[in-house]
Amino acid sequence: MTVTTPSGLWITFEGGDGSGKTTQASLLEQWLRESGRTVVRTREPGGTEVGVLVRDIVLHHRGEVAARAEALLYAADRAQHVETLVRPALARGEIVVQDRYLDSSVAYQGAGRVLDAGEIRQLSLWATGGALPDVTVLLDLDPASARSRLDAADKPFDRLEAEKDEFHARVRAAFLDLAAGEPQRFLVIDATAGVDEIAAVIRERVASLLPPVVADGSVDGRG
Repeated sequence: MTVTTPSGLWITFEGGDGSGKTTQASLLEQWLRESGRTVVRTREPGGTEVGVLVRDIVLHHRGEVAARAEALLYAADRAQHVETLVRPALARGEIVVQDRYLDSSVAYQGAGRVLDAGEIRQLSLWATGGALPDVTVLLDLDPASARSRLDAADKPFDRLEAEKDEFHARVRAAFLDLAAGEPQRFLVIDATAGVDEIAAVIRERVASLLPPVVADGSVDGRG
């Protein structure tokens, strides 16, 4: 079930660490605001107060977190995030631009942690009442190039970024499989392309789904 309204739109960004999700989400947010749209920018985990606590556990906890516990923590964050932030924003007719959603759990906890990907997906769908975005932008980048970008950023790796190359190769393959299975929702982009080139492709896709802005600056929800 796609959660949307005549004027609300939900856009998620997916891809491996270092693929440029945050950069592109920021550029899209800026473009949308400049065109008169009301944007809610968020991320998973960490888009709510509860999510901030979950984020600290799953990404920065120094001790071991069991794979199934990790998956359940992400699902709990997702349930809170959709119920208290995403659905209300869409009901107000706003545009949600979000870093990561359930596809990340399928890729990282399903493929990366070698859990059952179907079970991981169903867990998130149950947690969110079946909520799926209108558009999911997948920035595809091979793990070696991603690692080079992360190294160049010169900052400590979180628990997932620090995983071995084999882990990240499984994650990438899982993302591409998800995109192949839902071509209408996914927009797959080669993340080695230029930043401006990628941003233009994303804007073109999003523009095709936006309702018009009427003269008083409000959004026409008739379409």
